[in-house]
Formats: sequence, structure tokens, C-alpha cells
Amino acid sequence: MCGIIGYVGNKQALEVVYEGLLRMEYRGYDSAGVALQNGKQIKVFKDIGKISQLKTQMFSNNVDSHLGIGHTRWATHGIPSKLNSHPHSSENHDIYVIHNGIIENYNVIKKKLLALGYNFTSDTDTEVLAHLFSHNYNGDLFYTVRESLKLVEGTFGLCVISQKEPGVIVGARRGSPVIIGIGEDESFLASDLSAIIGHTKNVIYMADNEVVKITKDNIIIKNHLDEPISPEIQSVDWDLEQIEKGGFTHFMLKEIYEQPMTIANAFKGRIVKDRATAKLGGLNLSSEELRNIKRIVLIACGTSWHAALIGEYMLEEYTRLPVEVEYASEFRYRNPVLNEDDLVIVISQSGETADTLAALKEAKEKGVKVLAISNVVGSTIAREADGGVYIHAGPEIGVASTKAFTSQVTVLALLTLFLGRLKDVSKEVALAIINDLEKLPSLIQEVLEHTGPIKDIAQKLVNSKNFLYLGRGINFPVALEGALKLKEISYIHAEGYPAAEMKHGPIALIDENMPVVVIANDDHVFDKILTNIQEIKARSGVVITLTNSDDDRIKALSDYVLIVPKIHTVLTPILNAIPLQLLAYYIAVERGCDVDQPRNLAKSVTVE
Repeated sequence: MCGIIGYVGNKQALEVVYEGLLRMEYRGYDSAGVALQNGKQIKVFKDIGKISQLKTQMFSNNVDSHLGIGHTRWATHGIPSKLNSHPHSSENHDIYVIHNGIIENYNVIKKKLLALGYNFTSDTDTEVLAHLFSHNYNGDLFYTVRESLKLVEGTFGLCVISQKEPGVIVGARRGSPVIIGIGEDESFLASDLSAIIGHTKNVIYMADNEVVKITKDNIIIKNHLDEPISPEIQSVDWDLEQIEKGGFTHFMLKEIYEQPMTIANAFKGRIVKDRATAKLGGLNLSSEELRNIKRIVLIACGTSWHAALIGEYMLEEYTRLPVEVEYASEFRYRNPVLNEDDLVIVISQSGETADTLAALKEAKEKGVKVLAISNVVGSTIAREADGGVYIHAGPEIGVASTKAFTSQVTVLALLTLFLGRLKDVSKEVALAIINDLEKLPSLIQEVLEHTGPIKDIAQKLVNSKNFLYLGRGINFPVALEGALKLKEISYIHAEGYPAAEMKHGPIALIDENMPVVVIANDDHVFDKILTNIQEIKARSGVVITLTNSDDDRIKALSDYVLIVPKIHTVLTPILNAIPLQLLAYYIAVERGCDVDQPRNLAKSVTVE
């Protein structure tokens, strides 16, 4: 959600902070602000809208500063406005705060401060922190923040500076990511690696309830018990080039075209062909523990939830275990039935999704083993889980997930192979999947080299108001994902349904103005899908068929046909996702939408 960055060092802070904010634009935001310290003076620039709107205002003032904090806000408390934008200051302007998260007891704190005579100028929960820190300030900002936060309920990633302590930034974390960057005679705080990766690859991932004091040449961390922490310094393997567009018009398009590589990265070194299985070293569970699993529960949000649904089909088919898929946001607020022989698998691209992290903790409290499938090394979910698998997709900047989705499904296929072979899946069956998995990158490349028909469909259907996506079996979740992509970036209403459920309601919507995307794989339900298409055409619906079949009946019944290569059924969701991602992308471009930063959306949902 919101992005935060803090810098102290020898460089011009404005340049570092501004660049960091631009790198975090993909997270989604509605306003932005910067505070720069020059001696004991602090200069603030903030406004609604894009960061670029602040550029002239900030750089024309020519503030000579070597310490600064910056923020991109996604509104929670209070509408997007200049007053509600961060940084927020105390009444006497001695302390400035930027904050990602939600202060749940802010009203309680605010009433106490109002009674003490403090005045508030914004509608945010964050402003109470600035006044609280100022009220409790004893000459030591690090101590003041630690003590004050004991009164605070909720989630936060914070940067705090004071006029009275030049050269010092205090950061804190509870439930919202904060990363410390270590440079040469410079230090950084950020909510996102992308903000600092151009300056350093040496980082510390803060844990919950830790508070840090950084100067240009020193870092001190203490926990909620006021105990000093000796943190682990990690080296990040991402490069700056990975978060650049690389000649593509949008990050989303770049990431769609990266999928042959990212899928190959997901299975690279993990296939053991002579034994027809997968090698997943990070599970931290013995073969005996894995064989004793009686049920698997997959938990995720959004696109990751669709990947989990595909995983359910895979795992049930090849492990013969019952598998349930849960929305993390629902799982965390009920009393789920979990047994000691269950295995919970949480899926999150960022590894910071608030609901998924809460669900993970709920499962662990009930004594159940939890594995994580994540993209970001060192993320909170990756660290909190008992074990897991990284998808190795590299940084995903586009808000609408593409390469992370297909890499998640690839990892779920590997997990299915591994657990299936522990059960009773034959070597012959497993090798058939492995052989086609190894072909997958080249087959995706083939799809990416023939996008003309997809562009034509986008141009012809760009003014449609609604879309319906239909799939059966393992490709029903792909229909859901295709519809979500279209909704996210083009703002066209779209719904995904199991094809057979069309007759139970959605068929009432079908007329000559309703495009229907049908996923028609050449499999055991192919004839059933043909019947569904006939039902759509009987009602004058516009049919776009995505198929790997060369059956002439498809061409006769469809208005548009998109062909993908044939592949093992269990892997068809990965291949089928590519044209649907491109269809959503090209329609959004035709409509003039902001593809990489769709309205109201954030890349990583770190608050409820």
C-alpha cells in the first residue's frame, strides 16, 4: 500500500527520496509528500496526485539537505487531500512522521491529546502519532518513539524525524514492512526494496515490534522489551535493471513477456528427472511428516487465491488428499477447524499481505505446520512460515500480477509432483508432466510471438461494458483470473464462472452486447464446452474461444479464436493465462487506462 523511504548520508536527500518514491509508484497511491532536514530546519512538500506534480515544487526550492523522508499515501482515514497527505507534524513542528498502516486506537489517543490542548489539522490516524511523540519527547527521539508505541494499537511502518536531532531517523515496524538499507556512509529505511536497490544491496529486514535509530554511519535496533538486537544483514540479488521497463511501454507488458524466463526460473534446479520428482529443499518437513498429511489447506488473496484454486485441482488429482482453498481475509476471522495432520500453505507474491500473514499466524497458533509460497526473499510471511518455496519471479512492478501468478502455479505443480510421488503417482505419469513442464517456456514464447489476433479483438471489443469468462475443471480458476485482470486494469465489469454454471444465472445477461471468453481445452469435457458455446450463440452472444484444439466446430461456432499449443492438462492453466493477460492489457491500452497503476488498487495490501 503506502510507500515510505528515509535517507541519511552525504548525498542530496531530495534526489534520493524523490527517486525512491518514483520506484514505489507501482504500489498505488493518491498523494505524496517529502520532509527534508537542513540543520534544525525541516522543509515539507506535499500534495495530492502524482509524485511528478511535486517535482517542480521540491526542486525549485533547492533545499540543501542530507536527511529526508518521503511517503506515498493510499487513503484509509480521510479523503485524499493536501492536509491528509504525509508527512504529518506535531503542533510545534518539532517532529514529523510518515506512516504505513492503521492505528486502531487513534480515537482514544486523539481524545486524550485534545483534552490536553492539542489541535489537529487532518482527518488521519497518523497525525496522532506526531502529537503523541511530541508530548512524550524527553530529548531522545529513539527512546520517545519506543515508549510511545507501547500505547499504540494497530499496524505501522514508520519514519520519524525531529528538528531537535539533526542527522537521526527513527523507524519502527509492526505488521507493515520496513527494510533497513546499509550503504557507505549512508543509511536507508524503506517499505520496499525497489526504493533503495539503486543504492545498496545490503539490507536488514525489521521484525515486528522493533524500533531502529539510523544515522549515516550507525544503526541501533531494539525490540519491544528494550533489548538491543544484532540483526542479520542480507544481500539482495535483484538488479536495478529488473525494476526498469527495459524498452517496454508498461511494466505489465514487460512482465508478461518475462514469463518464459520466470517460469524456467521457478523450476530450475528443482526437477529430479531420473526419479521423476521435484526437489524442494525449503519445506523443512521430513518425508514421514509429509506422508502423514491428511488434508491440505491453501490460503491466499486475489490473484494468489486463483493460483491456489488451480493448486487444489492439481493436488487432489495427484495426491488424492482433500484440499480446501480459503480466502485469507475470511479464514482469519472465524474459528477454522484444523487438525495436527493438516498442512496449511499460504501464497503471497509480496510475502507481506496483511490478511495472509494473519491467517498464517492463526494456523500456527493452532499447532499446524505452515508452508509459504512467496516471491520476496526475507519477507515477513517467508520468515514466519515453518518452511516454503520461493517462486524466483524477480520484482513484479505492475499492480496486476502476471508473472508471479504463473510462477506460483508452476511451483504448485512442482509441489504436486513431489507429494504425488511420495504417495502413489507412477514414474511414467510424473515424467509426462515433467517433460511438458520443461517445454512450457518455449511454448509461452510461441504465444507471445503471435499477439496480432489478440490486438484485433481488443480493438473491436474495447467499448464493451461487460465480459463473461467461462472455464471448466482446472481452467475454471483461469476464467476467474482472466476476468480479474480485465476488471483491474480496464475498469470493464467482468465475471468468471464455471461453464456449466452459466445456465444458473449468467445466461440471462447474454445478448449481442455481451462478449464471452470461453476456455475450451481438448480434454474430457471438450464436448460439454462446445454445448456451452452453442447456448451462447443461440442468444447472440459474442464468443471468443481460447483453445488448444484444432476441431473445426470451434471455428464454426466462435466469433474469434485464440489458439495455444497443446500441453499436459495439468499445465494448461499456465499457458492459457498468457493470452488472457494480453487481452486485458491491450483493451486497457485502447481505453487509455493507467495500466501499471490502476485506480484504487495497491500492489501489496499491507493493511486491512
